[in-house]
Amino acid sequence: MLSKSVLGAALFLTALLVSCAPDSSNATTVPSQAANRIVYGLTLEPSGFDPHIHRSSELGIALRQVYDTLVYRDPVTKQFVPGLASAWEISEDGLTYTFSLRQDVKFHDGTPFNAQAVAVNLDRITNPDTASQYAVFLLGPYAGYEIVDNYTIRIILSEPYSPLLDSLSQVYLGIASPAALAEYSLNRYQFHQVGTGPFIFVELVPGDRLVIRRNPDYAWGPSFYTPPAANAVDEIEFRFFTDPPTRSLALEGGSAQVMGELLPGDARALATNSAIQLLPTPIPGQPLQFIMNTLRFPTDNRAVRQALLFGTNRDSIIDAVYQRFSPVAWGPLAASTRYYTRDMVGLYSYDIGQARSLLASLGYLDTNNDGILEISGVDLTVDVLVPPWGLIPETAQLLQDQWATIGIRARLEPVPTFGALLERVSSGEFNLVAFNAFGVDPSFLNQYFLTDGSSNWTGFGSVELDNILNEAVRQTDDTVRASLYAQAQRIIMDEALILPIRDYVNLNGASATLQGLTFDAYGWFPLLANTSQAGTR
Repeated sequence: MLSKSVLGAALFLTALLVSCAPDSSNATTVPSQAANRIVYGLTLEPSGFDPHIHRSSELGIALRQVYDTLVYRDPVTKQFVPGLASAWEISEDGLTYTFSLRQDVKFHDGTPFNAQAVAVNLDRITNPDTASQYAVFLLGPYAGYEIVDNYTIRIILSEPYSPLLDSLSQVYLGIASPAALAEYSLNRYQFHQVGTGPFIFVELVPGDRLVIRRNPDYAWGPSFYTPPAANAVDEIEFRFFTDPPTRSLALEGGSAQVMGELLPGDARALATNSAIQLLPTPIPGQPLQFIMNTLRFPTDNRAVRQALLFGTNRDSIIDAVYQRFSPVAWGPLAASTRYYTRDMVGLYSYDIGQARSLLASLGYLDTNNDGILEISGVDLTVDVLVPPWGLIPETAQLLQDQWATIGIRARLEPVPTFGALLERVSSGEFNLVAFNAFGVDPSFLNQYFLTDGSSNWTGFGSVELDNILNEAVRQTDDTVRASLYAQAQRIIMDEALILPIRDYVNLNGASATLQGLTFDAYGWFPLLANTSQAGTR
């Protein structure tokens, strides 16, 4: 699975996990009293587990349980609700956010939570030495803070930034104990994490497990957290199942009670198993898409890009690869994302005739009858970068076959790691690259489609699109933002900058005895505080 997430120039720096194992003599120890324990399967081992530094969704799956955030998004209504902040006010100019903090919260190490604790976390995240890959960029045009009193803090921006509350609700801006941050170095803190959340961090053994245990003193959760049941899950061990076929076997064999990213074929088979509950969860953000390089022949031509779109049978891909668990994607936003517009539905529906007509209008002919079109003696060939996650190789193989029917040769280049993908993209020697990012607020589009966006792999530049995207993150009015993002989606698709394939759905499976398992507004992160096991205790 891809490390998932959004925003910022250094977003794509790959950090290496500290090579040394944690020193058990210094590890935070919590006496084991867990009577109700489960194993949760993670599908990728991240390069590191510090949410202020690293950026994968896998770390958030575990650490969403360890950290609280200033605000939360309700998983049903998607509205913001109080977290560590009991209330907040936004200044009329949109530059100052004043947070009133709860006064009854303690970190797992006994340190009191207050405005100074929030300040320490903001200082750590924004310190260049931290080399934050994601959290720092979530803060947008952050300019500093002001501590008003012990339980009031103001976050100050240099310009309005409407996604700030969305950012503050994410685990990457979770609030850590200032005492723990002071005790451990940047590299060591990930082995000794201390938050205020419903579970306490017990241990991290790289390559093996991460263990958390229920916090018996937790009494300040958001409104959608429920009080622990008598048979509440006490302890969770996260283990790594990086080989996709092993995931369903672990569920069926009982060696794991929860598993994400099941293979669609396995999920289809498990649907008939009464001992397993299937929990498909839509993930907001970008769909699985192939980003087109507009600076390299032949995708520098809009008509060629449009021909690739018309020549793609997405329904066939959804049937064959994703077993109909994922809906067809039509634009740059998944349908579960805020400000998605249905105006995209049906754009570039499969039409071989239209694809061939566009290519013929450019003068492409198959003069040597080899099935591949050419112009001026040059074959119509596109180079496609193919990472290994999310069934992208299987999708790319089908694209290769489909495009051959309209006279386009696709050369598929596997890229085994995220770092390798970034290296190849930076070379510019590609026509399409498979990639997607996740989030509820579509401000992540700025990273990919602003002319100077840090990940503008299309190379496309448009003053009109820049103005729309920049204004969309400044505006606070939902109606205005919706209109702006509708315009942005139309421009992106009119220019055929991406080939959207499918809206991402995480195929979760869980033991039928596990009760109360739901996921937060971002889709990836379970709300394990609410879980219990039937028939225990």
